[in-house]
Amino acid sequence: MQATFLFTSHKASDALARAAGFVFTLLLLQACGGGGSDDSAPATSNLVVNAGPDVTLTEGVEHTLNATATGGDTTYSYSWVSTPALSLVQSDATSPAVSFTAPEVINESTYVVTVTVNDASGNIASDSTTVTVTPVNVAPVANIVVPQWGTLPANRFPGGVEIILDGSSSSDEDARETPQGIEFYSWSQVAGPNVITGAEIDEPTLTITTPITSDAQSLQFELLVTDFEGATDTEIVTIQVQSETQTLPVVSAGVSQGVFSGEVVILKGEGSTTIPSALPLRYLWERSGNGLPSNTPDIDDSDARSTFDIAPLVSQATVVAYTLTVTDANGNAVEDTINVRVLPIPTPLLNDTGVVQQSTATALTSAQQNDYPGQDGQRGQDVINKNGVYEKAGRGQASFDFTHLNENGDEQDASVAEWSCVRDNTTGLVWEVKTDDGSFQDHSFTYTWFDEENNGGFAGDETGSNGSCLLGVCNTAAYIAAVNAMGLCGFYDWRLPSHNELFSLMHLGIASGVVVDENYFPNTGTFSSSPLWYWTATSSADGVSGDEARNAWALDFNSGVDNFLNKSAASRVRLVRAGR
Repeated sequence: MQATFLFTSHKASDALARAAGFVFTLLLLQACGGGGSDDSAPATSNLVVNAGPDVTLTEGVEHTLNATATGGDTTYSYSWVSTPALSLVQSDATSPAVSFTAPEVINESTYVVTVTVNDASGNIASDSTTVTVTPVNVAPVANIVVPQWGTLPANRFPGGVEIILDGSSSSDEDARETPQGIEFYSWSQVAGPNVITGAEIDEPTLTITTPITSDAQSLQFELLVTDFEGATDTEIVTIQVQSETQTLPVVSAGVSQGVFSGEVVILKGEGSTTIPSALPLRYLWERSGNGLPSNTPDIDDSDARSTFDIAPLVSQATVVAYTLTVTDANGNAVEDTINVRVLPIPTPLLNDTGVVQQSTATALTSAQQNDYPGQDGQRGQDVINKNGVYEKAGRGQASFDFTHLNENGDEQDASVAEWSCVRDNTTGLVWEVKTDDGSFQDHSFTYTWFDEENNGGFAGDETGSNGSCLLGVCNTAAYIAAVNAMGLCGFYDWRLPSHNELFSLMHLGIASGVVVDENYFPNTGTFSSSPLWYWTATSSADGVSGDEARNAWALDFNSGVDNFLNKSAASRVRLVRAGR
């Protein structure tokens, strides 16, 4: 009996299990029958909820979803969620409504909004609806910027000129792809003589050349812009183009300058026209200014486009105006003016170089070279002297100002045959004049460099063994002592010149010959390809050995160059005294 009972009980358990599974399956199928059912609701619940129909909205639109619930015990609370998240607003949990504003989107976007309902008996039901949000496209704005042409009114241009219409500032308010948001540009001409053929019409800018016609013209251009969402906008501009005879030539008088009296004023003008029938152009330079001397010469070649003037002689700073007038073949005349500030000739403290020639890219010339400004031959005392307004106390080549002195140091006339010294009236230096008579001042004698005091750490070669002279020792110190002992020109303070002092004698404008005015400094030496070295008192930093300057500077009066020589080398000497 017991075994039979146990068997019977086992079979009964299996039957009960199969019955329970059948009921569960039946309930599950009922729950999956459509929206409004809740998988988690008790088998005895008939609670059903509906979230409402799917909707499609544009960004920025406010919308309200209303859920409906039936069944259960009719006391409901509602809970809303969204994936992705939306800013859902519900007045309270008992309200079936929820509101939101469709967010800004770049592309069409989908949101799943789910409502869950609970009743007081613990029954639960859920349902979802789909919200699709589409972007709102703001149309672009086409904008054309027209350049300003000189002093002409806005949007007015001469004939035959190139202008650029600029549409790059067109924009799209809701641009996301690029800063401007414009995908396509398209230019067209809607009025006037055709000037757009062959132009790039799909770029942000449009480059055209205005037509040359016998009558004034009105041209219209349209720009069509398209944004990345396909919206478009257009703008039209109108430009006025002058006729052939209305189009004026263009003139430039160059740049304003500052010069001294007697220097060259460069007058390099420019004139042009875009109208072939307006050629040739005629030029005229005129000068004006308050306080100009009555005897001021006329401008050289005043009807040339590029010419020059000699700055007038003034006693105080004076502004001189130079006006260039350009007249075309149609009788149109335009002008431009530059101001040149002219200063009185300054009191020179240094000599100029003696150079008055100018150079081109290939040659030297005495002609004014406006295309190569700023040259030595265009500025300074030499060119002022060349132009005849430089005053000297004595005489000399170029702007050099020298006076002969006799053996007592007295001034002598420039025409004398013999003199012992020369005073430089610019620098105040008094110079020894070399002889050619075999005396100890003869130009052919040479000396080694020697100075026990100012020597750069090395006194030099006292022996003078490499020199050649009439003294017992042929070094510079011995020669200085001998000249001071004789009291040359009544002075006893002779010395070697510094580098700058000796260089101030060099006349670099001499093309062939020793580079010094031989009317005042004869017997300097013979001009040749070999150096004609003269010592200076300046030791050289080159060739320093153990803090000893073994070299000193010397100047070559054949080539005009300088170099450092070993202090034991034999070179010529020209002594100097005084100075400013």
